[in-house]
Amino acid sequence: MDLDAFRQMVAKNPNGFLGRYGLGNKILQEGGNLEEAVEHLRVAIQLDPVHVASHLALARALAGLGRNEEAKPVLTAGINAAASGRSSGGADLIPEMRALLQTLG
Repeated sequence: MDLDAFRQMVAKNPNGFLGRYGLGNKILQEGGNLEEAVEHLRVAIQLDPVHVASHLALARALAGLGRNEEAKPVLTAGINAAASGRSSGGADLIPEMRALLQTLG
């Protein structure tokens, strides 16, 4: 889906997890406004606290803004969600999240 389609999803259903995650992640992938990506990804995590990919995307956006101290607990929460089995997947993202956590200092 393209950016406009995700924006339409969020406009129709501001509390829809898929639209919020999709829009935030798409903005991040396309090198768009990282503050906007952070906003949507934070909402996605509020709606689904154990969605591991949302944690990784939010941490990437925060790191892109130089907000490493904010990104660290987001990554830790994502790793914990994946490792605990509370999430419906995401264990494959643990190595990537740990590597990002190390680069953040």
